[in-house]
Amino acid sequence: MSPSPVDASANRYSTDALTAWAAQVLQSAGVPGGDAVATAEILLRSDMRGIGTHGMARLKSYLERLEAGDFNAKPNIAIDRRGSVWMVDADGALGQVLGRRIVDAASEALSQEAILWVSVRETGHLGALGIFALEAAERGLICFLGQRVPPLLGLQGFHRRALGHNPFAFAAPAADGATPFVIDMACSVAARGHILLAARNGAPIPDGWALDPDGEPTTDSRAAADGLLLPTGGYKGMALAMMIECLAAALPAHPDIKPVMEFPSAGALPRQSAFFLFLNPKLIGQGDAYAGYMSHWMDFYRESGDSARIPGERGEDGERAARTRGLSFSPTIENELRALGDKAGIAFPGRLP
Repeated sequence: MSPSPVDASANRYSTDALTAWAAQVLQSAGVPGGDAVATAEILLRSDMRGIGTHGMARLKSYLERLEAGDFNAKPNIAIDRRGSVWMVDADGALGQVLGRRIVDAASEALSQEAILWVSVRETGHLGALGIFALEAAERGLICFLGQRVPPLLGLQGFHRRALGHNPFAFAAPAADGATPFVIDMACSVAARGHILLAARNGAPIPDGWALDPDGEPTTDSRAAADGLLLPTGGYKGMALAMMIECLAAALPAHPDIKPVMEFPSAGALPRQSAFFLFLNPKLIGQGDAYAGYMSHWMDFYRESGDSARIPGERGEDGERAARTRGLSFSPTIENELRALGDKAGIAFPGRLP
């Protein structure tokens, strides 16, 4: 069946309807109901918070990976608990499924413990890492996590991709009811998802984002998708990526698992490794001193300039607006989503008035 036609204007859709639709599409690919809903919720929350590169735009590649067997629709996620250190075999789980399960399990474990380190093997693409860090912070935990990805970074003069852009995220709860502090970044000037999205929309990219396959600067998004990403801050960005490589790849390493050194053309990662670090400030800090300090420095920062905002506040504003007014997609992505629904026999939601 051919994709349904899309008006070039920005159509808006209910986030609840989109979540239900995406969950149904994932279920049609063999993902169990609860896992399908969790994945859909995280993809939609990524879109709502302005992380469109890791939201519904990823659904097509995830379905392709499930069909190819690179991701496991019904994983047997095994957690080897060794006190405050867990080793997790994700069995090729969708990253959203794996991440939600770890946050859930960690929240329960840290009700009585102060610290937990989680090393993960064989997980699918975790998507927007900041969503998991945020969900942990909303439960009162500090969370730091990162994922190793195949090589993408290089500097001018490099003849091949040398290191992954290894994304990481951090979130910390603030005072009760306040917006958590959340950062989410890759070690490249721009996330590869921005380049892939630009290539799909036939748009150029800014100068300074990437090199072409010959190691030369380019603004051609298609050439950049086949080339090398530039690290943020030059050598400092390369060093940050190396730090994440140590934590997310070397610590979970297994002698029988060889790291993937070629980035997939489809855009969704094959099975990779990751880490999560959780801290319970209530069991580490002194009474209410943690919350008091967070409130004090955040207020001081906001009052330092008219444009001063705490990382995480913009995302919260976007999420609140999207839940009220709905979400829109570019015509390219909307057509792609409609085609997925048509293929699965699941009608795309009706637009909001």
